[in-house]
Amino acid sequence: MRIGITGHRGLTAELEAQVRQLLEDALPSEDPSTLTVVSCIADGPDSWLAELALKRGGRLEVIVPADQYRDGLPARHHPVYDRLFNSATAVHRTGHLESDETAHLAGGELLIDHIDKLVAVWDGLPARGQGGTADVVAHARRRGVPVELLWPKGAHR
Repeated sequence: MRIGITGHRGLTAELEAQVRQLLEDALPSEDPSTLTVVSCIADGPDSWLAELALKRGGRLEVIVPADQYRDGLPARHHPVYDRLFNSATAVHRTGHLESDETAHLAGGELLIDHIDKLVAVWDGLPARGQGGTADVVAHARRRGVPVELLWPKGAHR
């Protein structure tokens, strides 16, 4: 099973705890050696699911939307990003240099090309910028990739 992850970043501590539990529950409980998570490993749900998969004995494949992608992530996340990146069994690159909306959209599309199912931590609202969670969900649906939506009841970003 190849599971992709997309989700909102910058969640409050309360939402983070709820989302982490939803992600834990979303991972299949059968043989972890058959599990591969595909992620851009951004701060938030992308890295949380990647960490869970590795902790359970699954594999991680990383999508790099742009060569400068890591630089655009919060500096506090760089050690987590580096650790996860170095744990990856494969790295897929879009070929973009700048980490902009076009690269993020390309990264989401590349992610969908490598998965059997998408887990989306999404509040159901439109993307705040091109390549956001809503765009990745829409692309998955257009491609016929099953989408599992996760969002705590009554929560707001």
